[in-house]
Amino acid sequence: MTRRLRYQVAVSLDGFIAGPDGEFDWIPMDPSIDFTAVFKDFDTAVMGRKTYEVLSAADGQGALPGLDVIVFSRTLPAATYPGVQIVNDDPGEHVATLKALPGRDIWLYGGGVLFRSLLDAGLVDTVELCVVPVLLGDGIPVLPPGPCAQVDAGGPQDTSDDWHGGALVLAARRCRAASEHRVHQGRLRTSSPSGPPSP
Repeated sequence: MTRRLRYQVAVSLDGFIAGPDGEFDWIPMDPSIDFTAVFKDFDTAVMGRKTYEVLSAADGQGALPGLDVIVFSRTLPAATYPGVQIVNDDPGEHVATLKALPGRDIWLYGGGVLFRSLLDAGLVDTVELCVVPVLLGDGIPVLPPGPCAQVDAGGPQDTSDDWHGGALVLAARRCRAASEHRVHQGRLRTSSPSGPPSP
């Protein structure tokens, strides 16, 4: 099976993935969520510098348990730390290479700017938004301004899971930039939040 790049992130009702300063204390932590099960779908996470710096400030390392973390940055020097690799490569080219390698899915972890660039490159396979019932009013948008990218969430509804913490998960598959003029298939499902807070 081809590895998928999955954008899996918490988002407010008004479309922000973090507050103005990157804060994510508005995202509820539901103890019933099995994060071990969530993480087992992935073996690699990719993120931008700002998300990495938020993670580093929280735990001093910026690593995610059991995952190879790749950080794309134009300002941080290339380096390798335990569980973390900082690269100055073009994100699109690097991710395309990763997707061609064997392994589990790749987690696009937070960071709307990186999402925008990889979406425009046609590399994002699924968008999985955990919609948290809060209005932030300002912050980092789930998708910065740019070309339209259409997804079809009109598929069958999966109600096999339960709601947790009042959050709703929206998942759309086969994302393509509008310029590609392709038909998109998708689904809408209600379930528990699909991952930990992602700034």
